[in-house]
Amino acid sequence: MMSPESVIGDLRLHHVGIVVADLDAAIARYEVLGFRKGERHDIPEQQITAVTFSAGSGWVELIQPTDVEGPIARYMAKRGEGTHHVAYAVDNLVATMGRLRDAGVRLIDETPRSGAHGWMIGFIHPEACHGVLTELVQE
Repeated sequence: MMSPESVIGDLRLHHVGIVVADLDAAIARYEVLGFRKGERHDIPEQQITAVTFSAGSGWVELIQPTDVEGPIARYMAKRGEGTHHVAYAVDNLVATMGRLRDAGVRLIDETPRSGAHGWMIGFIHPEACHGVLTELVQE
């Protein structure tokens, strides 16, 4: 297997995704912590509403499921509120996902899809990252 450096290249922390039951209450709490007004995004294809707060050079993303049968709702039912995923920025998502696949890394997404802000995203299976759901983002 190739070394991670040669597979992904320049990897930068992009955001941390946090699943919440009550988005408005979570927004109020994060604003009390000092985060400025976040940007709200309804993402029907993922069955979520997300709010992103700028955090230095990265983001904090609060995620509320919009469908009780959807994948984020099922995740929260099993694990409760809290950290859902860690996301890393990449320059070329298609090429990065191809290199990971070729290196034998288990992916959830075979091709990129659209996320908040119109960012292109792709997920790596938690089994490939020691139990952490990992998202790759190309802005």
